[in-house]
Amino acid sequence: MGNLCSKSANQPDNFSNPGRTLGEGPQAGAEPAPRPRNLTATTPGRTLGASEGPPSPDDARSAAARAAEERAAKANKSGGKLSAQLSEQKKQTQNQLLNSGSEAERRARDADQGAQTRNWN
Repeated sequence: MGNLCSKSANQPDNFSNPGRTLGEGPQAGAEPAPRPRNLTATTPGRTLGASEGPPSPDDARSAAARAAEERAAKANKSGGKLSAQLSEQKKQTQNQLLNSGSEAERRARDADQGAQTRNWN
């Protein structure tokens, strides 16, 4: 289907010609890539949102401190019922976690046995 939709003005495939070894020169008809222009900057670069004056290390340090305080405040903020349950689970030891899972399984079995007994009668 590619041949149906393609135009004859398309560039030929780069890999249609045979390759060359490292010692050979460029092939006839192969043109080198254009060289980039030499760009020179007349002013020093500036970060986005920076002030017009020269950057000072105190600004970066205070910005990093503010960001760390915000992250700490977000981490300490309670997120609701599920978040509280998760933090409670994280505080449990392995044995406590296994015991609570075992207790839940016992309760489920007792409920199944009660339902089976009710259905028998």
